[in-house]
Amino acid sequence: MGKYSRRNFLKVAAVGAGALTLGSILDACGQTSPTSIPSTDTALPSTQQPATLSPFPPETLQPATNTAPPPTNTPLPPPDLVVTSGGEPELLVRQAILALGGMEKFVPIGSNVIVKPNICVAYHTYEYAATTNPWVVGTLVKMCFEAGAGSVKVMDSPFGGTQQKAYEISGIKEQVEAAGGVMATMSPYKYVRTQIPAAKVLKSTDVYEDILNADVLINVPIAKQHGSSWLSLGMKNLMGVIQNRSALHISLSQCIADLNALIKPQLTVVDAVRILTANGPTGGNLADVRKMDTVIASPDIVAADSYATSLFGFTPEDLAFIVIGASMGLGRSDLQNLNIRSIRLDA
Repeated sequence: MGKYSRRNFLKVAAVGAGALTLGSILDACGQTSPTSIPSTDTALPSTQQPATLSPFPPETLQPATNTAPPPTNTPLPPPDLVVTSGGEPELLVRQAILALGGMEKFVPIGSNVIVKPNICVAYHTYEYAATTNPWVVGTLVKMCFEAGAGSVKVMDSPFGGTQQKAYEISGIKEQVEAAGGVMATMSPYKYVRTQIPAAKVLKSTDVYEDILNADVLINVPIAKQHGSSWLSLGMKNLMGVIQNRSALHISLSQCIADLNALIKPQLTVVDAVRILTANGPTGGNLADVRKMDTVIASPDIVAADSYATSLFGFTPEDLAFIVIGASMGLGRSDLQNLNIRSIRLDA
């Protein structure tokens, strides 16, 4: 979406001033974990893999597609979704975005970019899979600048601990600043009451002003289990851009879909380098973490979430917010009809 069309749409939707009070704070697990961030992404010991999930290569999850190759003189059609696996985080991200057409396809020269990871707690390093992998986030910041972005800010609003502590312990702050980006603190005074015309339940909510004004929004959730919505993926990750998240739990799946009718990232990159298989969203036990070395990327947030369900043994039909989102026309969940490109880097 171009700079002016995105901003004008959201400016029309925004009414009133931002609320001055914070939303209800959710309780988070209080377990403390090591705070050091290693320089490489190391594998978990095999004894810590959950016994209930059997290993499988990501490409085996890909739905059947038309396998007949086009004529050699015909360029391949752009994929709807790309899955990369079997490599270090930076290479996984770069290959996925390249296969989608390159970051310049999503980031115009001079644009104001916001990258929205999941940094929900200030208690765990990235190994515990409660927060997005820092090298995934850092690589996206690098690629935005390589495409010509004018500015790149990274932000989230944790519900466990302070933003500053969460940014640091997650390791994301270090990688973002090394890439030239800015870790932005989300002020409680910068939320704007915004109407959602297409909503069924969440008719209005207070949205962070910078999100409304961004030229480009890149959504970077970590794939993890969640006690309320079964899984936390791309669509649910956008709850971090509003002030009163507790209000959504009245009708959580519908409200997640309603929010996605307003906030529409240009690109969703699902971090499945490590996934949290139990005790989400905050985690705290390495036995609940499974190392997948996988990244899922798509301009279609519903499609990205739909594919990510298979990492946990689910289907898109098992997640109510995906079913509702597809029915509202927010994206596609019919994976069997999508052009999905799977790239195994260690093959």
